[in-house]
Amino acid sequence: MTQFTVHDAKTNLSRLIAQALAGGEVVIARGKVPAVRLVPVSPPGKRKFGALKGKIAIDARFHEPLPDDEAESWDLA
Repeated sequence: MTQFTVHDAKTNLSRLIAQALAGGEVVIARGKVPAVRLVPVSPPGKRKFGALKGKIAIDARFHEPLPDDEAESWDLA
């Protein structure tokens, strides 16, 4: 674990980012007390159209009107 003060982190931020991206553990401390850990952000996964095809089904009742009491609770009446 490599620990840097806030002042050192400000001065060497580009180098610390490169170190974290390379898999190194970078900790930024206030004085001698560790405060935060610099870690890479995981890229968001890509969505695939139709990924749930065959895994879910919509009941035929889906298109039927709601009962009056339930429609009232949704302000649909």
